[in-house]
Amino acid sequence: MFHYAAAAAAPGSDLYSIIIPFVLMFVVFYFLLIRPQKKKQNTRKNMLSALKKGDRIVTIGGLHGTITELTDDTVVLKVNDVTKLTFERSAISHSISTADTTGSAS
Repeated sequence: MFHYAAAAAAPGSDLYSIIIPFVLMFVVFYFLLIRPQKKKQNTRKNMLSALKKGDRIVTIGGLHGTITELTDDTVVLKVNDVTKLTFERSAISHSISTADTTGSAS
């Protein structure tokens, strides 16, 4: 009778041995993929919301320019003395800080 009770307990432990690897895989995916991606999205969202007139930016396509006008969805960039181009705000890759421009000039 003792062997029957031990055999009945075995399927329950098999369930845990199947579930635990999936839980561990989710935890690894969360910390290696999901969490860093969310941090990157929040950083980009904060950068886009902090844009203002006069900021120097780079678009996703690599175009450098200075912001002359802003709306909620669009940005007008002054590329040179004559040319002004309109872009979606989401097309901005990053803002160039004044420290970056002074460091590259020397």
